[in-house]
Amino acid sequence: MTERGLTRQAFLVLTALVDEPRHGYGVVGEVERLSEGQMRLRIGTLYGVLDRLSADGLVELDHEEVHQGRLRRYYRLTDSGADALAAEADRLSVHVQAATSRLRARRDRLSEGTA
Repeated sequence: MTERGLTRQAFLVLTALVDEPRHGYGVVGEVERLSEGQMRLRIGTLYGVLDRLSADGLVELDHEEVHQGRLRRYYRLTDSGADALAAEADRLSVHVQAATSRLRARRDRLSEGTA
């Protein structure tokens, strides 16, 4: 993880793995659901993200199984991955709170000016 935090893709992939191990297409579908359709990961992009997260120790291979003649790899969140996700959620929350507070103050100033 960089000092700047996780990419949006990495954040959503980690979030998709919080509740259970998932295979690639399962992660893709969960990311799409979590993002309300705003992020549609291509499978090649997903595996690039998973490779980086794995190299950083944030996810790991849970198990493999053969399904309809194809190998499915299931990935799971590590404890380090859960910690990184929690830290990123806290970091983002601070930014959301700051933006919300400033927007509220702006709205209040504008409504006072029109009264």
